Amino acid sequence: MLKEKGLSTAVGDEGGFAPDGISSPAEAMKLLNEAIQRAGHADVVSIGSDPAASEFFQDGAYNFMFKASGKVLEEARAAGKPGLVSKEAMVQTYIDLVAEFSNIVLLEDPFHEDDFALHAQLTAKVGDKVEIVGDDLYTTNVERVQKGVEMKATNAMLLKINQIGTLSESLAAWKLCRDNGWGVFVSHRSGETEDTWLADVAVGIAAGHLKTGAPCRSERLAKYNQLLRIEEMAPDLPFCGRHFRTPWTLPAAKK
Repeated sequence: MLKEKGLSTAVGDEGGFAPDGISSPAEAMKLLNEAIQRAGHADVVSIGSDPAASEFFQDGAYNFMFKASGKVLEEARAAGKPGLVSKEAMVQTYIDLVAEFSNIVLLEDPFHEDDFALHAQLTAKVGDKVEIVGDDLYTTNVERVQKGVEMKATNAMLLKINQIGTLSESLAAWKLCRDNGWGVFVSHRSGETEDTWLADVAVGIAAGHLKTGAPCRSERLAKYNQLLRIEEMAPDLPFCGRHFRTPWTLPAAKK
């Protein structure tokens, strides 16, 4: 589909397509949904997005054009839309995206990594239907997660074990989230290996969802293959599916 539209099919370091020439988040969402429809998976596929907003936070605003060049940047400037969005307008941007694309179910790091208050604003607006995940916001750190709980900044945490440094600290952060009814999204890192243990962690703590990249790269595919092996070894474990935010609400596995 990307080739049909004259867009690049190059992939990023996590295996996802990274086409040049996309001018807005909404355009990317439309491309994704067209692909989902063509594949016949509209009834089973939802969208999660990781804006990683600290990357395009500049001088108190968010710059959507921080990677743009050439024709895309020229057209944006000509239209009087150079890409700078205020913090307040960013909240509305996400609200509008969620309203337009009802299959968006997860947003990770939608704002700057130290802006707990702005995360809390968005969570209060759309947190009933969208999982708002803190990654750079929390760095799997119990103290930062506790602050997030107190401020109701998000309703989920990204769990990166080598981000905090130890398995015990990661599990302490997981427990704090679980005790407060938060989701926990187990995640890979950009510089991944072929090791598959992350899939075991995700299933072992009943996280409900695992972020491990696109399957066109083998170090990503390895984790999916491990999930298949786990399913073969323990076929009675329930599949979370659309209950990924609250896996504890599912019936227990058969004894």
